[in-house]
Amino acid sequence: MSRNDTVNICNLQFLGRHNTSVQSSSERQLLFNRIAPAYDNLNDLLSLGQHRIWKRMTVSWSGVKKGDCVLDLCCGSGDLAFLLSEKVGLEGKVTGLDFSKEQLLIASTRQDSFYKPCYRNIIWVEGDALDLPFPDSHFDAVTMGYGLRNVVDRHKAMEEMFRVLKPGSRVSILDFNKSTNAFTTLIQEWMIDNVVVPVASSYGLAKEYAYLKSSINNFSTGKELEKLAKEVGFPKAKHYEIGGGLMGNLVATR
Repeated sequence: MSRNDTVNICNLQFLGRHNTSVQSSSERQLLFNRIAPAYDNLNDLLSLGQHRIWKRMTVSWSGVKKGDCVLDLCCGSGDLAFLLSEKVGLEGKVTGLDFSKEQLLIASTRQDSFYKPCYRNIIWVEGDALDLPFPDSHFDAVTMGYGLRNVVDRHKAMEEMFRVLKPGSRVSILDFNKSTNAFTTLIQEWMIDNVVVPVASSYGLAKEYAYLKSSINNFSTGKELEKLAKEVGFPKAKHYEIGGGLMGNLVATR
């Protein structure tokens, strides 16, 4: 399969990929296609570049190694997929999945523009995270960046990740942290209101990012994510707070 081949697979990515007024998959797909051209610039501006550190941590927690076959679910413009590619090397294989054609086009363009030999091991595919067309126990690791918070059915998404992972392998999921600390929540909401939305508005994307606060409020806490992982069959699950408690990473072992 070439990197331009598509299969029906994924669903979403970073700095808020959900709008409470956007209910259907087709509406969400249009929303994320609109965000795509400014997506990488906004990630850098809004996190002051820190998202690159968090993503490296996510890849490290996945336990991926040279020669592995890995899946980056909800890959967006490809940050995690590129990091995974460097880890698995030419002997391995990376599948980057997203339901936004525009995001996948940008990922493919980036793959060509800052080309490294190992990037030949990446293929880009399009589809639904809740219905992965892969056999059971197929991947050595799965990563997901800023997607679980926004899928329609988190339980189903976790079930699918569990199903396609090999026994003993890990899923590593990065997202905003729904903190149980009132001060951290206050800081998080202040940053969204006074930094995220104003910066996004300069790109004409204020409405697309204004939903971020409610999407975090509707997300699960770290303990709830650990419980969810265990409910679908993961025997081990641990949620780590990072970025001063503003972000979180769930690591679960099949």
